[in-house]
Amino acid sequence: MTVVIDINDIRDAAKRLDGIANRTPVLQSRRLDERVGAYVFVKAENHQRTGSFKFRGAYNRASRLDPEELDRGIVTVSSGNHAQAVALAAKLLGTTAVILMPEDTPEAKVEATKSYGAEIVPFDRYAADRDDLVVEHVERTGRVFLPPYDDPEVMAGQGTVALELLDEVGSLDVLVVPVSGGGLMAGCGVAAKSINPRLHLVGVEPEAGDDTKLSLDAGERVRIPVPRTIADGLQVNIPGELTFEVNRRQVDEVILVPDAALVETMRLLFEQVKTVAEPSGAAALAALTSKRFDAAGKRVGVVLSGGNVGAERFAELIG
Repeated sequence: MTVVIDINDIRDAAKRLDGIANRTPVLQSRRLDERVGAYVFVKAENHQRTGSFKFRGAYNRASRLDPEELDRGIVTVSSGNHAQAVALAAKLLGTTAVILMPEDTPEAKVEATKSYGAEIVPFDRYAADRDDLVVEHVERTGRVFLPPYDDPEVMAGQGTVALELLDEVGSLDVLVVPVSGGGLMAGCGVAAKSINPRLHLVGVEPEAGDDTKLSLDAGERVRIPVPRTIADGLQVNIPGELTFEVNRRQVDEVILVPDAALVETMRLLFEQVKTVAEPSGAAALAALTSKRFDAAGKRVGVVLSGGNVGAERFAELIG
């Protein structure tokens, strides 16, 4: 199956998001540059509405629903960031949202999702198949499913992250992006490589959740057990069908990082860059700070994908 999203889809998404999504800051730190040995530009999606990049794709997709679909309402499945994004998008568009959410989702993400007016339906991520749960709910209620990543319009919305970054900082040698289902990587990769085909595109996964690396190495989607990692936003166990078709053509390499590196990078971001990242959000930078990628002397863009971590959990992790 071939899925085509191109730079025009991403630019169209940018127009749709203009005035709705935040244009997030790009953070720099001399101390960070010295530690990595490169010029590092951190695209801070923790400053996006709902605290992560997910709002971009969710709103780009939801805003294209027709009135009849909006009347039926939206349903999705998410460990938290996409949940919040869909809940806010639904509220802005005057419809309702039901979120199928793993029982072990951090409480801060559950409460934030509820605050936007969504209904939460918990499930056991280690015992239930999330795809089956969504299909059953759609068949029973008639709600419209808004995919977390496996959708061209979701991918295009996420691609506006890289579009903004490159517009602000100019050319990059490397772009480092965390990978879960693959929507952020797909959109950012298309945007970045359309502007600079020679750019080196790096994906980052937790060591326990290496489904994308295994899939790219095998040339086909590989399913693993649901990974056990503190990076709850990166706990997908198989790449998306559509996202994999995009990413297999453009990702240059995938780097794995241990949970300990995520925590250390959360601490570094807090102390030296003065910003808060959740474990998943710190993954891309962790590949650099833990020296798993040699970026010496290069201009490197890094996507800090989200900052949805409660104060107690943050203190527990970095303490």
